[in-house]
Amino acid sequence: MHVFNILPVFLLFFLLLVYFYPSDALEYKYHNATELEEAMKNFTSKTKNIHTLLYKIGRSQFRNLPLWVMKLTAAKDDLGVPNIKFVANIHGNEALGREVLLHYMEYLRDNYNKDEKVRCLLDNTKIHLLPSMNPDGFEVAPRGVCSRELGRNNGKNGRREDLNRNFPDLYRDNNIPRQPETEAVIQWMKDIPFVLSAGLHGGAMVANYPYDTVRVEKSSSSNTPSLTPDDDVFKHLATTYSRNHPKMKENRCEDGSIANSFKNGITNGAAWYSFTGGMQDYNYFAAGCMEITLEISCCKYPEEDKLQELWEQNKRALLMYSLEALKGVAGLVLDSSSQKPVRDAQLQIIGRNMTFKTTEKGEFWRILLPGKYQIKVQAPGYYSTTEDFTVRKSGKSCPIPTKLRIFLTNSSTATSLNPTNIIAPNKPTPESIPILESRNSKDLEIQSRIEIYPITMCLRRSSVAIPLMTHSANAVATLAGSEQGAPSKFREID
Repeated sequence: MHVFNILPVFLLFFLLLVYFYPSDALEYKYHNATELEEAMKNFTSKTKNIHTLLYKIGRSQFRNLPLWVMKLTAAKDDLGVPNIKFVANIHGNEALGREVLLHYMEYLRDNYNKDEKVRCLLDNTKIHLLPSMNPDGFEVAPRGVCSRELGRNNGKNGRREDLNRNFPDLYRDNNIPRQPETEAVIQWMKDIPFVLSAGLHGGAMVANYPYDTVRVEKSSSSNTPSLTPDDDVFKHLATTYSRNHPKMKENRCEDGSIANSFKNGITNGAAWYSFTGGMQDYNYFAAGCMEITLEISCCKYPEEDKLQELWEQNKRALLMYSLEALKGVAGLVLDSSSQKPVRDAQLQIIGRNMTFKTTEKGEFWRILLPGKYQIKVQAPGYYSTTEDFTVRKSGKSCPIPTKLRIFLTNSSTATSLNPTNIIAPNKPTPESIPILESRNSKDLEIQSRIEIYPITMCLRRSSVAIPLMTHSANAVATLAGSEQGAPSKFREID
C-alpha cells in the first residue's frame, strides 16, 4: 500500500527532471552546417529552465549558410543587463571553438540550478553565442589537420578573404572588400550594445589582447606592443582566461608540449605580430566592447576523440571570463526633468582616451579594475560634468558593478544656475538597477517602469525632447535596432 502512495511522488520527480534537465546531451563530434542548426534548434525547443533565443545575423558569402546565434539568459528584466558575446570559427579551419561554444551553451543550461556562478551569470547577463562566423570555410577544411590553411578564409573553397583582416581599422584604411559575414557582425554590434566579447581561434595557446594594429608599420622584425587606453583591463581579462585554463597558464599546448613562451599565457596582439583589420580592435574602438582573442588549441583542427578533453580545459575559463562583464561601473543617463533616457551621450573615464556612449535606453557599462575614477559625461545641448566614483573589489561569487544614475539638465533653460552648484556628489548605490517589468518563458511582455536612484550627477538639460523608450519582445529571433519581438520562432535576418 505504501508503495502505491509514494509512486505519484516519484513520477512527479521524474517528470520534473526530464522537463528541466533534457537528457539528449550534445555529442563530442564536429557538427556540419545542417547538424549545427539542428542541434541549436533542438536545444531551444528542449530548454525550459532559462530563456533562450535562436536568431540569425546574416548568411555566408558562397554557400548562403545562416550565421546562427544562441542567446541565453535568466534575467527577469531587461534594463541595465549587459550583453556578452562569443564568436568562434572565424577561420574555417580553426574548428575547436565551434564545438566549445555548443558545449558552453549546454553547460550553462544544465548547471543553472547547480552552480551559483552559472546562476549569477545567467541571472544578470545576456549571453550570445555565434559558433561559426565562417561556415563556408569550415565545410572545406580538412579534418584533423593541425597546420594547413585550406578553409581559413570564407567563400568558395575557403580561399576568398580572411575575416579577421576584414574589419575597419583604427589607424589606416582597410581596402579589403568587406565580406557579408563581416558586415553581419558589424551590424550585430550596432544592434546590440555588447560589453564583453571573445573570439575563439586555434593554432596556438594564448590569450591575446588589443591592439593588433599599430600606428606606424615598421620594417624591422622587432614587435612592439600596441596598447589601448584600457591596457590594465585587457591584461586582466586575458589573465582571467589564462589562469583558469590548465594548459594556457603554463604555456603548454593541449597535449602538454611547450607552446610559445608567453608570460602568464597572455600577449598583446602587436607584440606577437601586428596586422590591419582585426575584429578585437574594431570591437573596442568602434563599438565600445572589450574583446580579446583566445587561441585555445595548438592544433587548428583537433581530432574528434580530443574534443571532450579540450572542452573540459576551457569550461571554467569561459565561465570566469564571462563574469568579468559584471565588474566595473554601470548605470543610466536620464533627463532631469522628465526622467526619460538620454541616448548617445558620450562618456569617458578620465585618463583613458577612449569614449563610449549610452544606449537608446540611456544605459552604459564599462569594465574597470578596483580603484578610484572620474567619469566625464557630454551630450549635445547639455553641460558636461566630471564626477568621482569608486570601483570596489568584488569578494563575492557574484560580482556587482558600481551603479551610477546620471541626470542631465538643459543648458539653455537653466542659465540662472551655476553649473557647479547643481552637481550632487557621486553616491553609487549597492542595490540593483531598477528594471523594466518581467516576462514568462514564452512571451516577453516588458512594461515600462523607471525608479529613481539618489542623484549622482547633474548636467543641464536641453530643450530637445527625448521620448521614453519602451520595450516589448517575444522569445523569437530578431535584430532590429534593439531586441524587439517578431511573429515567428526563427525569423531570418538577412
